[in-house]
Parts: sequence; structure tokens; C-alpha cells
Amino acid sequence: IEHRFNEYIQFVSKLEKPDAVIATGGSNSARYFEYYFSKIPHIIRKNRNAVGVLEGNESAAELKELGRDIFSYYGLGCRNVSKLYILNGYDFSDFFKAMENYSTVMQHNKYMNNFEYHQTLFLLNNEKFLTNNFLIIREHVHLATPVSVVHYEYYDNKISLNKKLASEQENIQCIVGKEFIPFGKSQSPSLNDYADGVDVMQFLLRLGD
Repeated sequence: IEHRFNEYIQFVSKLEKPDAVIATGGSNSARYFEYYFSKIPHIIRKNRNAVGVLEGNESAAELKELGRDIFSYYGLGCRNVSKLYILNGYDFSDFFKAMENYSTVMQHNKYMNNFEYHQTLFLLNNEKFLTNNFLIIREHVHLATPVSVVHYEYYDNKISLNKKLASEQENIQCIVGKEFIPFGKSQSPSLNDYADGVDVMQFLLRLGD
């Protein structure tokens, strides 16, 4: 893309004694990367997801912005909210009302194919879920979800919430909520919101130390 970089980049079939490694892959491949490159400086990126925290007192505008965090790029990015932590007793009616602002995803065939497939699968498996005909939410502990599905998990208070978030710290890319990143801003990181919390440029600069 930029010819001035040509002299700095080489394509090889096998890495022979690299000075450092930056590798991106799934959580399974990351285990192999960690083993093979354990003795050299490395950054290994794994699967991560964004989560949202709902206290039950969010405004209609905030819930609408949460929809942006969920539906941008059809929910495929690591900064897309794929799971919600919700206070016990939460009423989803306002949530679904706000999500109607994103009903245009129903015009996307591949998205709706995913929705219909997973809705059918959950029905056949007799799994409980809620839907508004283009988004499925179901209670589940996993962070990662297929396209068109968002998981949720209840919490009792801030102490229990913090414990849940801490237990998933290595798998969470960012958190949106009243006391976290503002709703609607998960896909708008600042310059120092480093992916996985790692400053890549600082990592590279330290290689010469």
C-alpha cells in the first residue's frame, strides 16, 4: 500500500530466529504462540469481547447508544458489546424499544440468516431466550456470541459485578456503562486506549534497549 515501507518488510515462508513477535489469532492458537515464542519478546492477541453494564436507570438515549455498540459492523468486532451484565430484576422492555432503532439490519440477508439459524437452534434445544425478531438475547455465562445474539448475566450489587468483571478481565476488550466507557463509544477508542492494554509502539521501542 505504501511503497516507502518496502525495504522494511519481508515475506518469508518460515520465521527464523525473529527478534520479536506480534501474533493475532484465536484463544486456542494463542496457547501455541505463547509456547513457541516464550523466550523472545512477544505480544499475543487472543479473542476478546466488549461487555455492557446495565443498572436499570438508563435513559432511552443511552440505550439507543448501546445499540450502536452492539450492532456496529454487525457485531463482529472485539469492541462490539456481546454480553450484558444486568442488575437483578431488570425489565427488558425499554431495552428492546431502543433496539428498534437498528431494525434496518433485517434488510441484510446474511445477518438475518444468522438470526433465523440461531433462533431455530435455540427453539429445537428448548433454550430460553428473548427476541424482537432481529436480535436474540439469552442468559449465558460466555462472553463470545454468534452474529445476532447477545448474552446476559445478572448481578446483585456492585461488589458481585466487580467480581464477575475481574474474573473475565483477560477476555474483555472494553466495558460500556454509566461508570465505564460511555454508551455508544465502544468503537471510538482514544489514542491511549490500547488494544488488550498493550502499547505496541512502546513495545517496539524497547526492543533496542
